[in-house]
Amino acid sequence: MSVLSDRHFHDEAEAYKVVEARIWPNGPVCPHCGGFERISKMEGKSTRIGTYKCYQCRKPFTVKVGTIFEASHVPLHFWLQAIFLIASSKKGISSNQLHRTLGVTLKTAWFMSHRIREAMRDGSLGPLGGNGLIVEADETYWGKKANPEPSKHRRGRPYIKKGKAAEKRAILGLIERGGNVRTFHVAQATKVNVSELVAANIAHESVLMTDESNLYPTVGATFSSHWTVKHSAGEYVRGGAHTNTIESYFSVFKRGMKGTYQHCAEKHLHRYLAEFDFRHNQRIALGVDDETRAERILSGVVGKRLTYRTTSAG
Repeated sequence: MSVLSDRHFHDEAEAYKVVEARIWPNGPVCPHCGGFERISKMEGKSTRIGTYKCYQCRKPFTVKVGTIFEASHVPLHFWLQAIFLIASSKKGISSNQLHRTLGVTLKTAWFMSHRIREAMRDGSLGPLGGNGLIVEADETYWGKKANPEPSKHRRGRPYIKKGKAAEKRAILGLIERGGNVRTFHVAQATKVNVSELVAANIAHESVLMTDESNLYPTVGATFSSHWTVKHSAGEYVRGGAHTNTIESYFSVFKRGMKGTYQHCAEKHLHRYLAEFDFRHNQRIALGVDDETRAERILSGVVGKRLTYRTTSAG
């Protein structure tokens, strides 16, 4: 039987039960005052499914309040379908495909996708790596900048040739071998920007692994060791020294962006990076299957509400 045959994907009451069990493991909590003792479920015929009332602050609420689902008119079981589809697609699923599959408007599917990406965003601030662990760092470029940097060699005029880094969006990637990845969209991949992000996000007891780029030698000296490979000389692997792990991640990201999403405004790039980071960090090699991955997205919906206006504004 298909996973999508489960009742909570088709029955609204069951969908509420699943979400409540995930968000309120110890029973309902009022999102308005934080109370949990004097709460009862409203059972009237005209009452919306999943409505509770807090008798401390006298306000009604549902499990959707304070989450990515708040103020959405889309049925909750449609949301659970969308979460599972995004969680189970290695290179993502387009808004057009969600629009056709769920039967919602394209605008609604686009907004749902961005809300779900917000739930996938990891707020962890802990450093990658550790004593004896290897962390690879590399930068890549994807998509044309909204406002390309002017060329210093063309009297302030912007670059006109394709492929120039100055006219593309810079992305810094950090990945712990066998562990998690963390990516950043930066205005420019400069020595200062890259060094600050590398220093703040990698434990200094780690082994830093990079290519021969001049962005890394200074910050590399602050780690237990800094290994490099010289791509310009055709060297890609030297013993345990390589950046193949982060380059493999970039390959999946770019295939997803080109093949599935095709276009992404620069103001939304950080959300797509969060999606691909989440999917890598919750991968099958770490024992996380599609259903578990969807449950973990559901665990991240609280406190991440987006409105259509703020999403459109970036």
